Amino acid sequence: MTQTALFRSELKSLQRIQQGKVRDIYAIDDQHMLIVTTDRLSAFDVVLPDPIPQKGALLTAVSNFWFAFSRDLIPNHLADLSLADVLPDATEREQVAGRAIVVKRLKPLPVEAIVRGYLVGSAWKDYQKTGVVCGIALPQGLQLASKLAQPLFTPSTKAEMGAHDENIDFAQAVELLGQALAEQVRAVSLKLYTKARDYAAGKNILIADTKFEFGLDANGTLTLIDEVLTPDSSRFWPVDGYCVGHNPQSFDKQFVRDYLESLDWDKTPPAPHLPADIIAKTAEKYREAQQRLTTQTL
Repeated sequence: MTQTALFRSELKSLQRIQQGKVRDIYAIDDQHMLIVTTDRLSAFDVVLPDPIPQKGALLTAVSNFWFAFSRDLIPNHLADLSLADVLPDATEREQVAGRAIVVKRLKPLPVEAIVRGYLVGSAWKDYQKTGVVCGIALPQGLQLASKLAQPLFTPSTKAEMGAHDENIDFAQAVELLGQALAEQVRAVSLKLYTKARDYAAGKNILIADTKFEFGLDANGTLTLIDEVLTPDSSRFWPVDGYCVGHNPQSFDKQFVRDYLESLDWDKTPPAPHLPADIIAKTAEKYREAQQRLTTQTL
């Protein structure tokens, strides 16, 4: 795999229909899309000017591993078409090889399904204020990074690019999805998290929390979409670094967040450039997570 970073894909043979913080999405036909995971990195909902080499390929490898791992629980959006089927031009294929997937076009749900196994992040902030997380009352006396007795399903709304997602309670999820679909999303999210958590523990990784996204096909079948259980959508902690009361270093862009927090930057665009050592350390964390979880080297 090339070490050259891909900040933005340029495929002339397909129509680009969306550019997100990390992914470029192209139309193939009425039933399929091409998703390209670039090496862009966002922090505090701002896309940074410096890409992380190989990040997109590493995230794609992790997602594809989990899609296969979870097929017994829920169908996913991966299509049967190959990259060669949709990109006959070899130069275009080479540009996105290892970081592009062909997916089915589905109707995405307006809710992100977040599952938390440990008390950290926005859940910890809410707990400190109210003792409640997304409408769920928790026992008194928990500390930062405490393991929860049972994983929590804590949905959020999906914000536009540049805005922040908003945590909601289950009743609000029911208003958005309907009772039956909301219960189905909650049940499968908890099953996905539990199965992945147990597997990752065997690789000396704790999955503190994660975000799933779902869509519906033409028959109304719930389907797992987007990315799944990657360092971008999850908080992975090394087992040997875990200690209640402390926020462990995670296998993701924590180096970047810590660096940006040390600057006089108001967290609005444009974002500052990253030093070479921060880029290298961040790339290494993504690579380590991919190798531990999939036991493969790209």
